Amino acid sequence: MSASTPFALMPNGSAFAWGDVPRWPVAEFAGLLAGELGRRARLCSFFAMPDEGKKCLVAVLAFDGDNTLAVGRSEAFAGGFPSVTPRHPQAHLFEREIWEQHGLVPEGHPWLKPVRKGVGGAPRNGEFFRVEGGEVHEVAVGPVHAGIIEPGHFRFQCAGEEVLHLEIALGYQHRGVEEALAGGPHAATRCQLEAVSGDATAAHATAHASVLEALAGVEAPLRAQWLRAISLELERLANHTGDLGALAGDVAFLPTAAANGKIRGDFLNMTALLCGNRFARGLVVPGGCRHDLEPDRLRVLEAALQAGIADVGRSGGWLWDSAAVRTRFEETGTVTRSQASKIGLVGPAARACGLVRDVRYDHPAGWFRFAQIPVAVWPSGDVFARARVRSLEIERSGEFLLAQLAEPADGPAREPLPPPSADTVAVSLVEGWRGEVCHVAVTGADGRFRRYKITDPSFHNWTGLALALRGTAISDFPVCNKSFSLSYC
Repeated sequence: MSASTPFALMPNGSAFAWGDVPRWPVAEFAGLLAGELGRRARLCSFFAMPDEGKKCLVAVLAFDGDNTLAVGRSEAFAGGFPSVTPRHPQAHLFEREIWEQHGLVPEGHPWLKPVRKGVGGAPRNGEFFRVEGGEVHEVAVGPVHAGIIEPGHFRFQCAGEEVLHLEIALGYQHRGVEEALAGGPHAATRCQLEAVSGDATAAHATAHASVLEALAGVEAPLRAQWLRAISLELERLANHTGDLGALAGDVAFLPTAAANGKIRGDFLNMTALLCGNRFARGLVVPGGCRHDLEPDRLRVLEAALQAGIADVGRSGGWLWDSAAVRTRFEETGTVTRSQASKIGLVGPAARACGLVRDVRYDHPAGWFRFAQIPVAVWPSGDVFARARVRSLEIERSGEFLLAQLAEPADGPAREPLPPPSADTVAVSLVEGWRGEVCHVAVTGADGRFRRYKITDPSFHNWTGLALALRGTAISDFPVCNKSFSLSYC
């Protein structure tokens, strides 16, 4: 499929000369992009950047069946460009962001409004979509919530208890990480990348390190790739365990809710044993890893991991043995496979709709080229499926980690990193616990970042939550929201 694409092909975690990236007049570029998406390519990243005193558009596509990425760009332009969204809804949030950040208008976009740009500290959301009718009422939730979470606003259009439409507004807190990266890498760049989404530190840090290594034309040592894989799967275990406990709490099943809160802490402590920080900050650095795992700590980690896997297996068994839990989860918040494909879902949310979509399998990089984890898929697309996929991933990540600790890689954990290449684009995908993390860097003539674009899996998946609520009772919102477990950042 991808062999005939006009876009430039590249493997995951690699770099390409910026001057060799194919470019077209913007209208032709938009048409070619729509055509590739129509041939089942996926949109990993789509953004604008300065070019020749104007702006150009850049798109990164994934051809999952061919384990290949592709990149293309438009010629420099100002004004508008034909919107891809009417034909391919997975582009809708990207195009809104391009308009918001650069003033380039996606002409024909069906619902053009800012993603996060604010006035007076709050997003300039514009009008919310409204459903008219005598029996229709509107429910506003947030942006301030009862929990210790970042703000987000949910606007429901309801007929009685039934949700007809949900619109989600984010961006009440915007930290400007991408803007701060321009001209980098700086001394603070690694710490800023670790904080993009704090519960996915290992994923974003690994993607950033891979981008810089690709720009430098080197690979991290095998020992570092092994350590990174361990940190990624520990991050997955901790977060999936916490989410299953929170889902149990949402339906008042307290045994698993209580147990998983404790077990999540155990998995976080294993990451602290690895690097001194429960969220893996300071572990992954460009060129390798900052900490190593000597034999004594490896044995302690292995014993703790065996105990944690056994504990979470027991607590998960209580959850799945409960008829009340299954009844509450099944056929609640369903997203179909077709919807998931059209809006570009990634991660567990996509796999819960029957899509075999996992960077570790489709675009393996680093240690995952040598050690595979079976993809966990469930077809029903409901809360039950999203919970079940998490449970399966806990099991398979645990098996993977025990196998890796039994046969550790040899060699140094870190090697010196040459400076980034000039006028180069690099792309890295990493399968974080929420799904695909995508980092794209474009350097200038001095080897510094002209543009650094980050796409968190939540950016792809918020629309899935909105679709999951259609036709359900508004009281299903908490359990649906937690089953997606997206980042408000």
